[in-house]
Amino acid sequence: MHKLVFATNNENKLKEVQALMPEHIKLLSLKDIDCFEDIPETQETIEGNAKQKAEYIKTNYGYDCFADDTGLEVEALQGAPGVYSARYAGPQRSAEDNMAKLLEELSDKNRRNAQFKTVIALSIGSEIHFFTGLCPGIITHEKFGNKGFGYDPIFKPNGYDQTFAQMDLSLKNEIGHRGKATAQLIDFFSN
Repeated sequence: MHKLVFATNNENKLKEVQALMPEHIKLLSLKDIDCFEDIPETQETIEGNAKQKAEYIKTNYGYDCFADDTGLEVEALQGAPGVYSARYAGPQRSAEDNMAKLLEELSDKNRRNAQFKTVIALSIGSEIHFFTGLCPGIITHEKFGNKGFGYDPIFKPNGYDQTFAQMDLSLKNEIGHRGKATAQLIDFFSN
């Protein structure tokens, strides 16, 4: 069995990824390794933040580790909020504030195309590997659903009539950005 740390303090992300992991990978949380500090995310790209977090755990705790960073990229806003998705409306990292700001900025826009992008950086041995998952969709005009987290109540993936916040976790994992990136990570360990 391979022990692997998922470098996140986000319980929702941890739950999503745990639901996907096969039995031969034992997923450890930051709490499991007694890591209670905020891991730096100071890079200019989603890839950079994921790598920075994974390397931080590898360097300071010695575990093989993966970290993800996710951004919502809105076409009409030239890719914003992107790497700043979690703190789009300020350092308080409030999902409600972030959604309100995004809906306000899109209030006069007809083009509401967007995509979620997740990049997972795996630090294993002395190597770093990247896995990317994309999920295209649109930003709705109002919030729908109470499942999920972050921007899920206002993001409707292409081909579906529900937002992520209205979907069961199994469907969200199957079609969503984090699920796609995690599937690539699992394939890496299977091969």
